[in-house]
Amino acid sequence: MILDSDVAELYGITTKEVNQAVKNNPEKFPNSYTFELTKSEWDNLRSKFLTANLAKARFAPKAFTEKGLYMLATILKSSVVVQAMSKT
Repeated sequence: MILDSDVAELYGITTKEVNQAVKNNPEKFPNSYTFELTKSEWDNLRSKFLTANLAKARFAPKAFTEKGLYMLATILKSSVVVQAMSKT
């Protein structure tokens, strides 16, 4: 699993762009590809990483499975994503 904020950092884009891509392509992200953390999962995660951007987040993050991450990479237009995909 990888969080939307970590995906954004990895690909050199904003978390908003990651979530917008998922929102604009719901047919490409079945429930087994991505999900939103529950409030208790999010609170637990935030308590472990007080200095992270999670402490400032207003919404619970999305988590991506390996398949979800791959699907996201196929629809994003970042040059970093293209470079990352060409190495796999």
